[in-house]
Formats: sequence, structure tokens, C-alpha cells
Amino acid sequence: METKKELKYLVWLVLIFGLIFFLPLSSESFMTAIYAALDLSKWYAREHVILCLLPAFFIAGVIAVFISKGSVMRYFGANAKKWLSYTVASVSGAILAVCSCTILPLFTSIYKRGAGLGPAIAFLYSGPAISILSIILTWSILGTEMGIARMIGAILFAVIIGLIMAFIFRKEEKVKQEEQINFEAPPAKRPISHTMLLFFTLVLIMVFANWGAPESGDTSSVWFFIFSNKWYITGLLGLLLAYSLIKVLKIKWQWVILGVIATALSAFLTNRFISDNKMTPMVPMLVGVAALSIITLFDKNDEENKEWTLSAWGFTKQIMPLLAIGVVITGFLLGSTHDNVAIPGVVPNEWVEWAVGGNSLLSNFFASIAGAFMYFATLTEVPIVQGLLASGMGKGPALALLLAGPSVSLPNMLVIRGVMGTKKTVTYIALVVIMATLTGMVYGNFF
Repeated sequence: METKKELKYLVWLVLIFGLIFFLPLSSESFMTAIYAALDLSKWYAREHVILCLLPAFFIAGVIAVFISKGSVMRYFGANAKKWLSYTVASVSGAILAVCSCTILPLFTSIYKRGAGLGPAIAFLYSGPAISILSIILTWSILGTEMGIARMIGAILFAVIIGLIMAFIFRKEEKVKQEEQINFEAPPAKRPISHTMLLFFTLVLIMVFANWGAPESGDTSSVWFFIFSNKWYITGLLGLLLAYSLIKVLKIKWQWVILGVIATALSAFLTNRFISDNKMTPMVPMLVGVAALSIITLFDKNDEENKEWTLSAWGFTKQIMPLLAIGVVITGFLLGSTHDNVAIPGVVPNEWVEWAVGGNSLLSNFFASIAGAFMYFATLTEVPIVQGLLASGMGKGPALALLLAGPSVSLPNMLVIRGVMGTKKTVTYIALVVIMATLTGMVYGNFF
């Protein structure tokens, strides 16, 4: 009998029992907070999981499986052109949909395969800090100005922090440059353009499937036109995806056509028999994802095709449980605010107003440092900030939290310390917190 193990089990048992025993079920605020948690969870599941996250998992899988070492060295290597490496690093990170922990295997892979410190850090920051999904969600939920500020701030942060890190540790980078002078990349399995076709097709499917409604009264803008026809555009992109599966991944066209037919048939049936406009696109998306998974898993021509889906499944296992927990906790603590619904959580608004209200240096720093140590599952920062703003949070600290929170977390810190050492990790975290604090103050003074 292991005494330490049994004692630990006893402590957890007592804590859980005590929590249940003293549940304040008679408290109206407590019961309201539980309802808020369930309401926010339902809204998040209906609005964002199927159409946003499922395509994102396969996009992350493409990065993990199909991007060759030669491509990494060409675009991220220590000897790559600065303007190219930093542009690619910040933009490639921006089109992912990953959290501060999910980005770690991708960052570790490119860093250990020879990526320069600056571009690798830019990629590490931009991946979780902002994505296409984050832009869409921030824009639609928190407003246009916040969406634009976050997009610009995150891209600039990625480049500036990467450049500063490369400068501070320039001696080590010089050694890496010398080691890579004579590097010869092995021949790529397929042209990078073919991989990019698959990659960007998936990205565009995700973007147009989540295209938000225009402002009330707008019936003539380009935004309205795209919104009105987004499912036709998404369908055409689905056909382009089918073509890329045949052309790029060499999957048998018969299986791909069967997947297309199944997806199209499900779209027809749901439009005919389901009256809820928000529900109708989810069924064909699920059928399409299922078809893609089956086709790749059972493909015998190339083992990488199976690995792609398994990689996407790995991201799913990492993100989804944490996402669910994060949304439930957010709703319970901060309430549920969406679609003209405002249900209070258990945290009083006065506490929020005291900590992050206004636009002082302290409130922006508190938002930055708290965000840096908290863990945000993919996209959970948006409902969290939404709840905080409704509870009295200032716009400056809100932006500071959006710029610092998703990019780093305590688990993230522990892992990157093991990859690149304590000194680099501390420097990176400090740069993120300082820049988020200052940017939040500037933004809060103008908006």
C-alpha cells in the first residue's frame, strides 16, 4: 500500500465531498450562475464548435503532417530572409486555430528542425494570439474596433517580439546560422503549392462558413452579398477540397465522389426537413467531416493521409475537453452575455470593476499578467472578455487580456522552458506582458 498515493486520494475525496455537502443550493445567485454556465455552453456549442473548430483541427493536422522540413528551413531557418521569415511566421500563425498548448508541438517541431529563434517565437505567439476564427469571433461578438485592434496588435506583437528575442540572443542565433550554411533540404514529397492548395482551401471553408451577418439595414454591401451566398461559396470550396484530395493526396476519386454525394444529400435533406436556419448547415458539415475522416483513415495509397486525420483527432482530444471546461467555468463565474441575453455569474460586477475597470496602468498590467498565467482553450478568450466587459471591464484592459492571455499560459511556460531554456522563456513572457500593458493603455485612451 502506497501511503502517499492513498493520502492524496483521501484528500481529493474529502474536498469533493465537502464541496457537494456545502453547495449553496438555496442561494439565488448560485443557481443563476449555474444556469448561466449551461446557457453559455449551449450557445457556444451551437454557434462555434461544429463550424469553427472541426475545420480548424484538420488545418492544424495539415501543418503537423504535410509541411516538410525543407519548407521549414526555407521559410523559418536562421538564414532565411528576415522579411520573408517574419511575414510567414506571423501570417501562418494567424491562420491557425490553436491554444497556447496546442501550438507547442508545432513550435517545438519547427524550432528543433532549424527555425531561427525570432521566426519561431513569432509563430509561437501569433498562433494562439490570433487566428481567422478569433478575428471572426472578436469582430462579431466584441465589435469591429476591437477585432481590428486585436488583429493589428497581434501581428505586430509577433514580429516585434520575435525581432527583440533574436537581437537579445543574437550570439546563439549566429551559431545556428553557421550550422545551417551547408544544409541541403531533402526532396519534398510533393510541391509546396499542392500542400498550400489543400491548406488554404480548408482555411477558406472555415472563413466563409462562419461569415457573420452584416449590420442591420445593410442590403447592398459586399459583406451582405457574401453573407447571403456564403453557403454556395462554401459548397464550391468543398468541391475544390474534393479536387485537392484527388490531385494532392492521390485518394481514389470514387471514394471522394461518394463523400461529396453524401455531404450534398445531407444538405438537401436538412434544408427540406429542418426549419432552424442555424441548425441546417451543421449536419452537412458533420457529414463532410465524417466523410473526410473515413476516406483518409482507410486510404491505402499513402500512410500520411491516415496520419493527417489522426493528427486532427489528437488536436481534438487536447482542445475539446479543455474548451468545454473553460466555457462552463466562464459562464459560472462571469455569466452569459449573447444575443441580447444577459445572465449574471457568481462573481460580483464590483470586483471586476475594481480590478480591471478604467484604463490605469495597474488595471492594464493586472489584465496582462492574469491573462499570461491563465489557460485559455481555443477561442474561450472571446466569451471570457465578453463577460468581463459586461461586468465593468475597461476596453484597454480587455485588449491587453486578448493580446496576452491566449498566447501564453502556465502550462505553455513550463513546456517552452524545456525547449529553449529558462532565460529565453522569462524574456518572452516579460515582453508579452509589457507590450500588452502598454498597448492596452494606448487603446483605452483613444477608445
